[in-house]
Amino acid sequence: MSSLDKETVRKIAFLSRINVSEEGLSELAGDLTRILDFVEELQEVDVEGCDPLTSVADLTLPLRKDEVTDGNIQQKVLANAPMTDAGCFVVPKVVE
Repeated sequence: MSSLDKETVRKIAFLSRINVSEEGLSELAGDLTRILDFVEELQEVDVEGCDPLTSVADLTLPLRKDEVTDGNIQQKVLANAPMTDAGCFVVPKVVE
């Protein structure tokens, strides 16, 4: 890949909301070019037959039934509320 020019790096910095000085544009251009070169190099790796991984450790998380409950702790949840009414939080009106 050819190296990024200062104008392209300036636009990337603007879109990323990163303040980069004029002096820093050259260094950032070099860094970004090396990153893109490495990504291009990774594209050449043959991954045919390789399953995608979420972790290098073969872990299986325990599963439970997906049941909706109220947790049976309504009184604990409401214990520190400044105001409650009929088992619900009472909040100040914000829209007239």
